[in-house]
Amino acid sequence: MDSNFRHIQVEPEAQGFGARITGISIDKPLAAAVLREVKEAWARHSVVYFPDQPLSHTQLEAFTLQFGEFGVDPYIIPMEAHPHILELRREADEKAVNFGAQWHSDWSFQEQPPAGTILHSKITPPVGGDTLFADGYRAYDDLSETMKGLMNHLVAIHSASMPYGKNGLFAKETEARSMKIVVSEDADKTWPHPLVRVHPVTGRKSLYVSPVYTQGIQGLTHGESTSLLSYLYQHMVQDTYVYRHRWAPNMLTLWDNRCTLHNAEGGYDGHLRLMHRTTISGERPVGVAAV
Repeated sequence: MDSNFRHIQVEPEAQGFGARITGISIDKPLAAAVLREVKEAWARHSVVYFPDQPLSHTQLEAFTLQFGEFGVDPYIIPMEAHPHILELRREADEKAVNFGAQWHSDWSFQEQPPAGTILHSKITPPVGGDTLFADGYRAYDDLSETMKGLMNHLVAIHSASMPYGKNGLFAKETEARSMKIVVSEDADKTWPHPLVRVHPVTGRKSLYVSPVYTQGIQGLTHGESTSLLSYLYQHMVQDTYVYRHRWAPNMLTLWDNRCTLHNAEGGYDGHLRLMHRTTISGERPVGVAAV
């Protein structure tokens, strides 16, 4: 148990990446001192989760707004009466690949990607359905000084084209899916972000690329870019950097998109899985040179 907190109980996972928060109820606005400690725990551990927290849609929205404005969630139709909540539903008989089933940082193709994502579980399958998180901080810290010197000056190109473009994965999908996903030419737009991102709260550096949304690296040939990104993708998701998150009903998990990747595992065919998701607006990523 982390003894640095007075108002909440924080139990870190291995390596300090990920933490369980108990001792509070999040169905009502948190007192200023409590919210301050929750934010501190989130900054320290990157992924925090609150077990046994039944929430209505309105309560989920209110909890989210304590951390910032809602983020913009493109390409997925939200809940009709709650435009800032995405329902991540996969029916027991669905054959389509589970949503989010590759390593990524949410909406990194935006000019101002979301700072955080909140996922609240409603129905969890008895098997499978874990979410894997990878620590971009330690993945950067463990690079050689020579490699860091190179990475610090590179800019990566992000785009939503691979999943959401007119020729993307969802456009080619043949199996029925409960979630309403929109494919669009807008998904082919690109946005440059520093490959090494400096966190606006902690000041720490993390790798900021993913195989879903990163198309290449500015100034490198296609071969150079492909080789370097392939190395980083393998490096970033080594077991030592990964926390496996197991869900239970009524669990709320908050993660930091600015310094983590995540990957939603399947393995629950034949079982319903139902989650509700919101995002917290963020800022334009800042690189080492700008600090």
